[in-house]
Amino acid sequence: MKRAYFNCILLDGTEQMEPVAHKMVLVDGEKITAIVEETAPCEGYEKVDLKGGYLMPGLINLHVHLAGNGKPSAKPRDNAALVRRILSNGLTRAVAYRLVCSYAKLELLGGVTTIRTVGGLADFDTRCRDDAAKGKILAPRILAANEGISVPGGHMAGSVAVAAHNNAEALAQLRRAGEQGMDLVKLMITGGVLDATQKGTPGELKMKPEMVRAVCDEAHRLGYSVAAHTESPEGVKVALENGVDSIEHGAKMDEETIRLYKERGAFVCTTISPALPYALFDPAISGASEKDQYNGRIVFDGVVESARTALVNGIPVGLGNDVGCPYVTQYDFWRELCYFHKYCGVSNQFALHTATLRNARLAGVGEVTGSIEAGKSADFIVTRRNPLDDLTALRQLELVVCRGRAVHKPAPKRNKTVDALLDPYLA
Repeated sequence: MKRAYFNCILLDGTEQMEPVAHKMVLVDGEKITAIVEETAPCEGYEKVDLKGGYLMPGLINLHVHLAGNGKPSAKPRDNAALVRRILSNGLTRAVAYRLVCSYAKLELLGGVTTIRTVGGLADFDTRCRDDAAKGKILAPRILAANEGISVPGGHMAGSVAVAAHNNAEALAQLRRAGEQGMDLVKLMITGGVLDATQKGTPGELKMKPEMVRAVCDEAHRLGYSVAAHTESPEGVKVALENGVDSIEHGAKMDEETIRLYKERGAFVCTTISPALPYALFDPAISGASEKDQYNGRIVFDGVVESARTALVNGIPVGLGNDVGCPYVTQYDFWRELCYFHKYCGVSNQFALHTATLRNARLAGVGEVTGSIEAGKSADFIVTRRNPLDDLTALRQLELVVCRGRAVHKPAPKRNKTVDALLDPYLA
């Protein structure tokens, strides 16, 4: 199918992007073939009038867990026991896989055309990736890690990560994920907010440095990059010293950490969304204990300061929202851009660039997607208002196109209670 998208204002995704009017985007199948003046001839193309909307690259979410929907739970859950039940027989596995695919669809309906999954159920993420690529399901492009590698008692052990007791078990999981066709490796090096048993101890180091080194060395030998959940200064240093390629979340940096980032050539994937409810919500609303709120504030401040320090020191910063955590839904990645602007002090322009072309480059798909240019995948969204003026324009979409496949007036079903709680933090 050939389509010519016209009567739009173009934002191309580059760092210095400015609105450009009177352009037409020509798409043939899955590819953008040309960007031309809207008066140019386009015989053989179906013309699509965008009615003055803003056309920009689809968003790219670098930190996704497709196994969750972000709905908060009134009571603590034993996630490992729940996963064991889900994977115990063919029927429940099939139901769970369909649910994962439905969550991937929500990402797309929210304007995200590429996701990077960093911990999931069994081989569901690679299966979803392949089904989406074949057009069997409606979902973004997926870069999949499948199950992460943790340790007994470590972050997400037994749910979206395998608990490795030793290096041999960690390397066995790496081989198993490789056989499933994963695109990257995920390590759970530290704990998180809810893992901490005491105030002041979020991000406690869980994985031994020698295990980090063993997995990184083998992953790199096989051609995979390694992403690592790290929420403490100690954890970040252990990760960088032993070969990790991206720090997921981050923590406060000192001069040694800055040096390690630069020497390693690593980037930090900033995730402000998951810690915000624990740090800033009234505990009467969030249900967080005093310990969780205290630790949430440590992690929130660490993530924000990490991003700020990285930006000042030329360390690449990407964006993800850790979707699946409480209050972080599959349809609202756009909020992460708003938080990046509000709490890290970047411009709307830079936030949009980060969530598009920069994220694409950091994920290794910058030649495929992330900007509006000829030869790249037809991955773009259209808004009625200009997001460079107000990033909340990304909340209401007129059109989502992923690999040439168009969804007009996407309207993901929203959790109104969650939205009402989060909206005040956009101001």
